[in-house]
Amino acid sequence: MAYQVLARKWRPQDFSGVVGQEPIVTALRNALSEGRVAQAYLFSGIRGVGKTSVARVLAKALNCEKGLAADPCNECVVCREITGGSDMDVIEVDAATYSKVEQVRELTESLKYGPARDRYKVVIIDEIHRLSRQAFDALLKIVEEPPEHLLFIFATTEVEAVPATILSRCQEFHFRRVATPAVAAHLATLAAAEEIQVSETALRLLARAGEGSIRDSVALLDQLATFGSGKIPDKEAARILGGVDTAFHQRLLTAITGGDGAGVAAAVQHMVAEGWEPRHIYSEFLSYCRDALHLALGVPDEQVDLPREEAVALAELASAAGYENLLRLLHQLLSSEPIVRRSEAGTLAAEIAWLRAAELPKLTRVEEILGGGGRPTPNKGSSGPGATPEASSQKPSLFGQRSNETAPVGGGQANPTPIEEEAAPEATATTGFDSGRFADERVVALLTEVSRVKQSLAAHLGEAAELTYADGELRIYTPPEDRWLHTALRRGNNREVLERCLAAVWGSRTRWRLLEKRPEPTSAAAEPEPDPALEHPTVQNVLDVFGGSARTIETD
Repeated sequence: MAYQVLARKWRPQDFSGVVGQEPIVTALRNALSEGRVAQAYLFSGIRGVGKTSVARVLAKALNCEKGLAADPCNECVVCREITGGSDMDVIEVDAATYSKVEQVRELTESLKYGPARDRYKVVIIDEIHRLSRQAFDALLKIVEEPPEHLLFIFATTEVEAVPATILSRCQEFHFRRVATPAVAAHLATLAAAEEIQVSETALRLLARAGEGSIRDSVALLDQLATFGSGKIPDKEAARILGGVDTAFHQRLLTAITGGDGAGVAAAVQHMVAEGWEPRHIYSEFLSYCRDALHLALGVPDEQVDLPREEAVALAELASAAGYENLLRLLHQLLSSEPIVRRSEAGTLAAEIAWLRAAELPKLTRVEEILGGGGRPTPNKGSSGPGATPEASSQKPSLFGQRSNETAPVGGGQANPTPIEEEAAPEATATTGFDSGRFADERVVALLTEVSRVKQSLAAHLGEAAELTYADGELRIYTPPEDRWLHTALRRGNNREVLERCLAAVWGSRTRWRLLEKRPEPTSAAAEPEPDPALEHPTVQNVLDVFGGSARTIETD
């Protein structure tokens, strides 16, 4: 006897054999038990989820010699002939090759006659969306008012292409994608019956590769069983199904999360040397990053479709990167996916997307700026090859350390430097103001307290023309006609922060006053009126985010 592939050999012969479509099975069984059978059914869904199989089971249940029941017996002549495709009263039509209007008219003419033997004449039309518009019109009348002995079952993978006039005359059932655990359990049953040696990890890989299709997953199981002579090792399953060893994905993800552009370029060179398809590798890498995201959320590593040791290694990498950072990484990679998929230079497109992702660790998080991180201070050694460890450690990173610990450069150990030598150059970068401008230690103490609460406000105050404290009052002097501080102290909660810090340093009765710098410092000037346009919420938000100032707004 010729070999029969597993997808055909294990095709469901009754409703109990249908996997992952419990609501549909329940509805059809109840309809058969109660005699509430519709004149036409429409089964929609992706390939390989059981549409045609359920249609055949329904035809057998309607015509079984033992009577109308929730499940066919599969023993009588009618059931066996329907299973073998030789029953004259069950007509299966492939709309892809039976789409002309003349063919449909011939079919409808023959359907006017009763069944030769069975209880019902059942017409199963697969891929009905392939019919022409005229063919649908020719079919419409008999579907709306069929003879009592006639029943239609339509199946399609593109329900949106079926005219609404047909949909409205059918009971529609949408077959969903089968969940990975359900597919894996079904494959385990088949493997045990066929004496195929396969692990749970390989079964999950097979189920995942099927993308919700039972037929595709069973076909892959058959293929791998043939390749391994009845044995399916985990590594072989991962290599054949994934197209690439997961060690490549791990090395690439490590390079991206570490901001290692050279490592990304080396991984791309390895991909080219191995002859791998870049678009497929990019898609697989997206799935790998998704697994990392789930592990960062706390999903147990045994629920990830990877071998045990690789899942543990990925969990460690995901924990080090962090959930928020992996979410940003996936968002950027996913936005580049259409470009990689459609590009004629797939390798170059993938490399650029990965190199862009490797730049994420070098960016400053906007949350740090909005949280009072202050404006960046110019520092010739803050970036590039000559960056010092102290300067680089002050920059918030998407993937970097979560503390203020100094990160050594080039893997070396940072040498401690005496505080007297480094305190002055780094004062502005760490506090937001230059303490050397103010001789009064009380003013420096206040600015330090303000910097601790909100560095952007400390930076604004630190650029005042003069700050003095006397008789329980802080006097803030601005240059002539300079409305910078006037605007800054009216923006957001700056006034509240200043008053809270004054109370913390000098007591709750401390006052403050904003004055314009005059030749005589003690003479108070009237506070100038700010430009009304500066009070607009949009202008205020922009100035607060970027730590800037505006003295006036000019229009053409």
